[in-house]
Amino acid sequence: MVNNRFLQALRRQPVDSTPLWMMRQAGRYLPEYRELRQKARDFLDFCHQPALCVEAMLQPLRRFDLDAAILFSDILVIPHAMGMNLAFKEGEGPVFSSPIRTADDLKALKTDTLTPHLSYVFETLDRVKPLLQVPLLGFAGSPWTLATYMIEGRSSKLFRSIKTLLYQKPQVVEELLALLSTHLMDYLSHQIQAGADAVMIFDSWGGILTTPDYHRFSLKPMQRMVQGLKKRHPHTPIILFTKGGGQWLEAMANTGADALSLDWITDLAQARQRVGHRVALQGNLDPLILYGSPDTIRSHSRRILEAYGEETGHIFNLGHGIDPHTPPENVTIMIDTVREYCRNKRMAA
Repeated sequence: MVNNRFLQALRRQPVDSTPLWMMRQAGRYLPEYRELRQKARDFLDFCHQPALCVEAMLQPLRRFDLDAAILFSDILVIPHAMGMNLAFKEGEGPVFSSPIRTADDLKALKTDTLTPHLSYVFETLDRVKPLLQVPLLGFAGSPWTLATYMIEGRSSKLFRSIKTLLYQKPQVVEELLALLSTHLMDYLSHQIQAGADAVMIFDSWGGILTTPDYHRFSLKPMQRMVQGLKKRHPHTPIILFTKGGGQWLEAMANTGADALSLDWITDLAQARQRVGHRVALQGNLDPLILYGSPDTIRSHSRRILEAYGEETGHIFNLGHGIDPHTPPENVTIMIDTVREYCRNKRMAA
């Protein structure tokens, strides 16, 4: 690869400019992606076509000066491969027609190896790798996040179904989490073998838990994944992200992950003081700042860079995925601001 900044920052090595990529950087905010999306019946069909996924991954790299490519897929391909009937419905998002509610439902899942059912993901990585001049990032959802979808059956605000099961029959939830952590570890390991230079674990719903429950049901399975992956791939960086998890940064850093990704609620300067040099930090611009004026976007982008300071180990990113209605020209303003800030720092040094 020509541009190695992203991996250097993950390893807390010196870089010539703060690396930058965006969560959901391939997606609906790009008109070229919306046109490409018409070539598939639905989103799940799109994910099953490596040629379309490769093109979706390349689109933002052609348009923007980015330092990493991220696999185009979805976290829910894992429960789908386990035999759960998944559909992406317009206006509703992902829906499982038969969610898990009992121990018998859990037993009905396919628990043999899932990799043959996910070959399209590994083919996507294999195809895109020779086309890239930047590092390739793989990803998976966390066991807890996948469990929430599998038990709720869809997105939720209250998470009533999974919390009811959690507080009535925690052993069922823990059995599901153990099963998922094993399969997710294998899934990410195969992504690395297919060409991923680093991997990221997305814990979208860990922040809904109490502190004791977060440690037991969200962090513990992720730590098992991190430790297992480090045994298999000791030199591959791992990024951990818990949305709403800023109060648990120290515990997250103790998992053995190489970097923590921060949502926009967490103060970056304070986060750096709390975790020191144990991990790199990624983030953490509020995605909706990209609806602001050019001056607002510039000032908030510079504020993120100033908050981290002079040391190595920062990857500029959003605090969550880019919103589908974001004007692409505002993304350019953000990226140009980061590049200009780093260039001026180099010249002043």
